[in-house]
Amino acid sequence: MNCHEVQDLLHGYLDDELDMVNSLAIERHLQECAGCAQTYSNYQALRSALRTSGLSFQAPLQLHKRVRSAVRRARRTEHTRLQGWAWQWLGACAALALLVLALWRFWPTALGTVTDGRLPQDLVASHVRSLMVSHLTDVTSTDQHTVKPWFEGKLDFAPVVADLTAEGFPLVGGRLDYLDNRPVAALVYRRRQHVINLFLWPAPRQTAGETRRLYQGYTLQHWTTAGMTYWAVSDLQDSELREFARLVQQHTAPLPAP
Repeated sequence: MNCHEVQDLLHGYLDDELDMVNSLAIERHLQECAGCAQTYSNYQALRSALRTSGLSFQAPLQLHKRVRSAVRRARRTEHTRLQGWAWQWLGACAALALLVLALWRFWPTALGTVTDGRLPQDLVASHVRSLMVSHLTDVTSTDQHTVKPWFEGKLDFAPVVADLTAEGFPLVGGRLDYLDNRPVAALVYRRRQHVINLFLWPAPRQTAGETRRLYQGYTLQHWTTAGMTYWAVSDLQDSELREFARLVQQHTAPLPAP
């Protein structure tokens, strides 16, 4: 995030109204930007002063009762008005619901988007967290023959570790992570100054094709091969992350039967 984006979200961050991804991004920015950190400190001091000074005012109980009574009357009036024409729209709403259901079933497949609920958010949060807390890797090595054995005994599967240094995506290392209600392997690669987290674990079912989406400014590339599901997360350009995914698939594809 840049300073302008952080300034727009600081009030929500102060009131704990942001999701995990935005909160982690703002925390990282505040650690690096003295100006935004000072603004945040000023907001904290102002909120504390308003709560403890004579400017703080609590509405009387009678006002609460009058407001609630007015809201109830307005709801009853609105309910009576709506009953007059609600049935006219019932058929249209039912047709619209069927259309939305059909689009929901068709749209992800047609556009190649991700439909795994909160998983994309959790993936991006894990990616951002690995960059913030200086815990990018548990094992740091550019040698695939060092990284792969490190996972032995720590996971119930053996991750395939590809060496993509010659193709411009050097291996940095690996670590354990927890996603989709299970421990997973996270392989870390670099492209210039950009970090790529490649998460992988056994696929619950064999699926074909490849999906991609943007989330909170990060690109997620997903595919399944040889019984394993792969998620690549980075702030790389879309074309470069697609190239990374293609290279990984080449190195991890099962050998053809003789």
